[in-house]
Amino acid sequence: MNKRQFLKTAVTTGGAVAAAAVAPHVHAASKTKIKWRLQTYAGPALAEHVIKPSIDAFNKAANGEMEIELYYADQLVPTGELFRAMQKGTIDAVQSDDDSIASPVDISVFGGYFPFATRYSLDIPVLFNQYGLNEIWEEAYSEVKGVTWLGAGAWDPCHFATKDPITSLADLKGKRVFTFPTAGRFLKRFGVVPVTLPWEDIEVAMQTGELDGIAWSGITEDYTVGWADVTKYFLTNNISGAWCGSYFANEDAWAKVPEHLKVLFKLCMDSSHYYRQHWYWGGEAKLRTEGTKLELTSIPDAEWATVEAEAHKFWDEIAEVSPRTKKVVEIFKAYNETMSKAGRPYRYG
Repeated sequence: MNKRQFLKTAVTTGGAVAAAAVAPHVHAASKTKIKWRLQTYAGPALAEHVIKPSIDAFNKAANGEMEIELYYADQLVPTGELFRAMQKGTIDAVQSDDDSIASPVDISVFGGYFPFATRYSLDIPVLFNQYGLNEIWEEAYSEVKGVTWLGAGAWDPCHFATKDPITSLADLKGKRVFTFPTAGRFLKRFGVVPVTLPWEDIEVAMQTGELDGIAWSGITEDYTVGWADVTKYFLTNNISGAWCGSYFANEDAWAKVPEHLKVLFKLCMDSSHYYRQHWYWGGEAKLRTEGTKLELTSIPDAEWATVEAEAHKFWDEIAEVSPRTKKVVEIFKAYNETMSKAGRPYRYG
């Protein structure tokens, strides 16, 4: 081999080696980042606690492979249309309860606040993970095209925040109250007038007199989102010990996510669920005892027991909707019986 041939060979070989060395980088850089649009049921102030930290963590840990854009209540789509929008692929994912987003499954009535089904926020994960609700929800959503149910978690209890004091059931009659669909359906039995409005309009509606009260949260949210500034009283009796909310995704969008990012997203869901457990639990007690904006009122236990008794009649009516709703109601009954038998600290009285 003469000098000319040697140089030619070296250049060619060196170029091939260099190309091979940069090939992985070029390949990685050419990958298309997965982008999602996720809308939550919560407004900006509340979302700072109930979802944003977990989405920020996901985006950071995804390391450029995927990015989730977070949108707040009614920002892209009205809450009541979220399920259909996700089904069509207008948005990729949703955080909400089944009830509020008009989910077309029979078990949607159990999302949000199903009256007296739970006493504490820990009841929700126990029911889903140990009493079979995970399997029932998976079965129900497997029958709906276009959407994948990803899992449920607990939020705060459901209390009334009102302009006028509530000290008896008679005080509820005629009160125009912002609440969830199924909760409103139940509260009608006590003269409450359920009102549906966009989440961001609630504070103004309280100020203009369009609403008399809110039965949408516990006291932590009342302070966090500004409702404690437009109401005067907080009823310590609640109709449910915890809100049941879920994460959902468009079926095609979820299928395109690689397995390791699916695992990461579910870990971030769990992180969000855990944060809410302690944020609400501590907040409810602290604001009842140290909060200065809302005066606490109560309906006597004996009178409130009639509300709980009516709730059990409501359960039996829902059980007649389908074999699956009957199964869920039976689980609620068995679970609450177990908790009552276990006694303190699981149940008091």
